[in-house]
Amino acid sequence: MFAHESLDAYKCALEFVSWSTGIRRRLNSVQRNINDQLQRAEESIPLNIAEGNAKRRGPDRRRYLETARASAAECSAAIDVLRITLVITQEEAETGKDLLDRISAMLSKLSR
Repeated sequence: MFAHESLDAYKCALEFVSWSTGIRRRLNSVQRNINDQLQRAEESIPLNIAEGNAKRRGPDRRRYLETARASAAECSAAIDVLRITLVITQEEAETGKDLLDRISAMLSKLSR
């Protein structure tokens, strides 16, 4: 087992990828841009957590974890767009954003 696999932030990031994939499957071809943007951002979170966790403490590690946190913020904005365009419900948006809030808080703590 790799060290990042035991991190709650990584597990939560994978949970978000699963949740978001279900949402993206409902998008049509007209919504291709938001689909692509969300997919890149959601995948960036666990990938950067894994790479950052493999680094020793210091600026390089923080940079990867901050990138993961920025990707979580981007996902949050994508959820706002999907909510405003009535692709997802308020309840669905809250579920996704709750996961992202948890991820962001854990990444802030890991970055210290």
